[in-house]
Amino acid sequence: MTAILSDVEAAALAAVDDVAIAQVLLELLAVPSVTGSAAESELQHILARHLQRLDLDVDLWSMNVPELREHPGFPGCEAPREEAWGLVGSTGNGGDGPTLILQGHVDVVPPGDRAQWAGDPFVGRCAGNVIRARGACDMKAGVVAVLAALTAIRAAGARLRGRVAAHFVVSEEDGGLGAFGTLQRGHAGDACIITEPTSATLVTANAGALTFRIEVPGKATHGSTRYEGVSALDAYLPIHRALGRLEAGRNADPHPLMAEYPIPYPLSVGTVRAGDWASSVPDLLVAEGRLGVRLGEDPSQARTELETCVAEACADDAWLRTHPATVTWPGGQFASGRLPAGHPLGALVGDAHVEVTGGHRPHDHGAPYGSDLRLYNAEGIPTVQYGPGDVRLAHGPREQVHLTEVVTVTRALVLAALRAVGTK
Repeated sequence: MTAILSDVEAAALAAVDDVAIAQVLLELLAVPSVTGSAAESELQHILARHLQRLDLDVDLWSMNVPELREHPGFPGCEAPREEAWGLVGSTGNGGDGPTLILQGHVDVVPPGDRAQWAGDPFVGRCAGNVIRARGACDMKAGVVAVLAALTAIRAAGARLRGRVAAHFVVSEEDGGLGAFGTLQRGHAGDACIITEPTSATLVTANAGALTFRIEVPGKATHGSTRYEGVSALDAYLPIHRALGRLEAGRNADPHPLMAEYPIPYPLSVGTVRAGDWASSVPDLLVAEGRLGVRLGEDPSQARTELETCVAEACADDAWLRTHPATVTWPGGQFASGRLPAGHPLGALVGDAHVEVTGGHRPHDHGAPYGSDLRLYNAEGIPTVQYGPGDVRLAHGPREQVHLTEVVTVTRALVLAALRAVGTK
């Protein structure tokens, strides 16, 4: 049953500007805010100006990255960086109501092989209802939905009992430095909606992901006498097969929230580097990848399982038995996270979605990737993900988002925010 909208809810929904949403999205897509780049910082300053035009309380600050790296809870990072900017815009405290956080990350991954794109990956191309560019769904559309929802609430003149706060963060793609630094600065709340690309479904849990590095030794010699050496590439192969068996075992009995995925907790080797000369037998191979962390699993247990897997593979190999591979854990370290069972935030967002679409309650499930959800969860802030865009198109040359979905999410955020914090 659709609820009767209050006057302020109706006014705020009427203030959602479809044309402005498209314009702002194209503006943000034109900034090539790759993780760790100067453009990432540039985009934070652009968004700060948008928030200031809404007459919000704006906190834009340069994070002390060396100090954050020394914190025992630091989530790790991979991209080199000289700076990191935090940005929070809040409606201000109108009374004794709760604070709802609307969160999105501004960084994007590199475009990869530009020849696979239809044009410049950092120039948004609009074809009917679809906008294509790097970052279109992951997750500048979600950032724009947050900004548009706040714009509509302000335009409606809503008098809030609590606060709505936008957290725009950097460095999500490589670990979560931005969200971690924002929380360490004291920007907390009673609940959080992250507008990651979920195709407007409701994600209430995230698996984790741990970046690993495996270094496999070999014995160099001239390629013409390779029988005198040991190829690090050949030495790696039994380890790779063992990793495949480990992945199968770790996915044998997934949590119900993750059961829809063919591989709920993937173990993937993303880069393999070996050798420095074509006619030399390589004496070192370095493989880096990500290990999926099961819901509720302590990341240290996941690390132990991979380290044990590699050690056992080495023990079964004549060369590796006396020249074992080493495992280290650089880069992003994403624990899993989950909305507490029965928490009303899921129903709040689900009801808002039903009311603005007239359709069914959005699908409630987990996601197999790590995200900032676990950082808010670790601070005791109940968090869900609900946003526009199909994550299967993220990080690839076909990345795109449907504008109608951005508008739908914006409208649902308006209702969820007004009802979460209350109005006078």
